[in-house]
Amino acid sequence: MKHKIILDCDPGVDDAVALMLALGAPESIELVGVTTVAGNVSIDDVTRNARGLLALAGRTDIPVYQGCSRPLMKATGPRASVHGEGGLGNVRLDPTAVPLGDKHAVDFIIETVMANPGEITLCPIGPMTNVALAMVKEPRLAENLREIVFMGGAAFSPGNSTPAAEFNFYVDPHAAQIMVSSGAKLTMFGLDVTRNVTADQSWYAQLEAMRGEIPPTMARMMQVYAKGDPCMHDPCVIAWLIDSSLFSGVDAYVEVDHSAGISFGRSLAYMTEKHRAGRDINCKIITQADSVAVFDLIAQRLGSLQSS
Repeated sequence: MKHKIILDCDPGVDDAVALMLALGAPESIELVGVTTVAGNVSIDDVTRNARGLLALAGRTDIPVYQGCSRPLMKATGPRASVHGEGGLGNVRLDPTAVPLGDKHAVDFIIETVMANPGEITLCPIGPMTNVALAMVKEPRLAENLREIVFMGGAAFSPGNSTPAAEFNFYVDPHAAQIMVSSGAKLTMFGLDVTRNVTADQSWYAQLEAMRGEIPPTMARMMQVYAKGDPCMHDPCVIAWLIDSSLFSGVDAYVEVDHSAGISFGRSLAYMTEKHRAGRDINCKIITQADSVAVFDLIAQRLGSLQSS
């Protein structure tokens, strides 16, 4: 089953791996566009990085649209330093071969989804700001999506920005709540699963030894990132679309705490009928992954890419 996706991202090293993984799976994924949102680094940096990654892969045909530079309501917080200078593990890529789209990311999302009802899978792997604004601007968006598969939250485990909150949800919890309450079909890759998807040095050595420019370049990025966070969070979203048998999960009603206090940004999962109190299940929460198989998939698909 082929997925037509919009990748809404904030590259970021693990975002970069997710993007390259999508490009390396043409039998499973048609990447119709990339939208950017401030998160791991600034909006200018994430947009430059997305364009540079597509240029590295020779995919100048895929459009990039710049999105929101700040959260919906809260102040912009500190950036994620684990991604290195500029966001790609201290690697600088030339973006000039990939032009910047002439509209806002929110408008691209709306126009693409509404022109292809029931066909587009939206994959937000950064803060959910663009997604939420698109839903507010076009209230019919959720019902016209095929599904949303996202990286964010921590339903059953501690956060990584605070003890309660995962980074993407903490950056913009108001946006995350708009998304999870939208009625769209949701699949959640939170820290419950992604913090168990890790690789060792032998895997990076395997990438470095591959032919071509892309695998060694990605290995250099990931090794800088792994010093602060060894988990490959965002690629899990794309790996699921390629081979869902590598993962398993549970159904729940999910909401996001956006009230001021120590639980700000926390994702809550209501598992039982008693706790749901009449509320319908709105999300599949992925809780387990075959980490070795996920990294084998990443290595195989990165190795299949040819640089520009």
